[in-house]
Amino acid sequence: MDGLQRELKQSMQFRLSAWLSLVILCMAVVAGAFSFFAAFDEANELQDEQLTQIASLVNRQVLAAADAGSSANRSETDVEARFVVQTLPQFGSAMGTTRSGVILFPADLANGLQTVAIGSEEWRVFVRTIDAGPRVAVAQLTSVRDEIARDGALRTVLPFVILMPVLLLLVGDLIRQMFKPLRRLACEIDSRAEQDLQAVGDTGLPSEVRPFVVAINRLLSRVADSAAVQRRFVADAAHELRSPLTALSLQAERLDAAEMSSQAKERLGALRQGLQRTRVLLGQLLTFARLQEDRKAANTRVSVRQVFRQVVEDLMPLAEHKQIDLGVVGESDASIVADAMDLKTLVKNLVQNAIRHTPRSGRVDLSLRTTSTQVILQVDDTGPGISEDERERVFDPFYRVLGNDDDGSGLGLSIVKTIATRYRAEISLESALPDIGVGLRVTVIFPGT
Repeated sequence: MDGLQRELKQSMQFRLSAWLSLVILCMAVVAGAFSFFAAFDEANELQDEQLTQIASLVNRQVLAAADAGSSANRSETDVEARFVVQTLPQFGSAMGTTRSGVILFPADLANGLQTVAIGSEEWRVFVRTIDAGPRVAVAQLTSVRDEIARDGALRTVLPFVILMPVLLLLVGDLIRQMFKPLRRLACEIDSRAEQDLQAVGDTGLPSEVRPFVVAINRLLSRVADSAAVQRRFVADAAHELRSPLTALSLQAERLDAAEMSSQAKERLGALRQGLQRTRVLLGQLLTFARLQEDRKAANTRVSVRQVFRQVVEDLMPLAEHKQIDLGVVGESDASIVADAMDLKTLVKNLVQNAIRHTPRSGRVDLSLRTTSTQVILQVDDTGPGISEDERERVFDPFYRVLGNDDDGSGLGLSIVKTIATRYRAEISLESALPDIGVGLRVTVIFPGT
C-alpha cells in the first residue's frame, strides 16, 4: 500500500488529475453557492412583486362584496398560492387575532412591504390604502416563500450536481489520452532489443516532450557510435591476430615434422592445441562482433532440417573423435524466417558446446517440434549439465561454469543468445535427464510465421 501511495504521489498524471479535480470542485462549489443564493434572492423578490401586484388588484368593489357576506369571509385565502388578503382593522383595535379561522393583522402596520410575526408564524405582508379608504394587507407565510425560493434555487444548482461527475470523468479520460503517447513511447523503447539503438520517433508526441526525446536520441547516437568503435576494434584486432596465428600454426606443423625428443613432441602438441583454441576464439570474436552490428534480420525462409544436416556434417569428426552419438531425432521439418548463416551459427554453437561438455561415449540429439504459433529447436546431451543458479550467467560473454576444465572460450552461448534476441526467440535451459539430475536440454523457441 505504501508503495502504491508513493507511486501515485510521483505520478504526474495522478497529480494533474487530482489538482484539476480539486480546482473544478472548488469552482463548482463557489459557482453553485453563488447561483443558489442569487436564485433564492431573486425568487423572494419575485414573490414580493406578486404581493404588490395582488394588492394593486384589490379595489372597493372587491371589499364591498366581501363585506356583504359573513364576517368570516372578510378575508380570502388562495389555498394553492397560499396568499392571504385581509382588510386591516381601525387603529386602536386589538392585535392580530383569529376570527372564524382567519388571521387578523395589527392595525398599526405601515404601508409597504414588511415582515410580521403573528403567533409562532412569520408573514411577509404588503399593506396598501385603497382610494383613501380602508387599508388592505396581502400576506404570505415566510416558510412557504422560503420553500418556493429554495426549490427554485436548488433547480438552478441541479445541473452542477449532475454535470460535475461527468466533467471529472471527462477530465480524467482526457488526461489519460494526453499521456497515451508517452506510454506508447515507453512500451516501444522497452520492447527493443539490446542492439537496437535507432532514434526514437517523435510523431504524435506533445511539443513539451519532444526536447526530452531529442535528448534521448542524441544519447542513443553517442552510445551507438561508442559501440561501433568497440566492435570495429574487436573485429580489427581479431583480423590482425589471424595472420600471425596462421603463421605460428604453419611453423608448428613444420616443426612437428622435424626430429625431436618425446618431451619436445609433448610440448609441441600443447602449443598446437593452444594455437587452435586461440584461432577458435578469434573466430568467435569475429562472429560475435558481426552479430552485434545494427542490421535488419533477413526475411528469407530457412529449412531447419537442412541446417541440422549441415551442422551434423560439420561436427561429425569432432563427435567421432570423442565417440559421441550425434544425430537428429524425428523426421519433421519447419521453416524459420531468418538469415541462414545466423541460424546455422546458433545451432552449431549449441551442438559444439554439447559435444565439448559431453564425456566420451555420450549422446547428443537434435530435435524439432512445431505448434500453431511456434517453432521449437531442442538440443539434448548427456553431459554434467548446468546448475540452476548458473543458468542465467552462462549467457554472459567469457563466463565459464566453475569446476569445468574444458578448453572453451565462454562465447558460444553468448553468440546463441545474441542471435535469439535478434529474431525474438526465447531460450531455456533445463536438465535433459531430470530423474538423475544430469544432462542439459537447450530449448530455443522461435515465433511462428
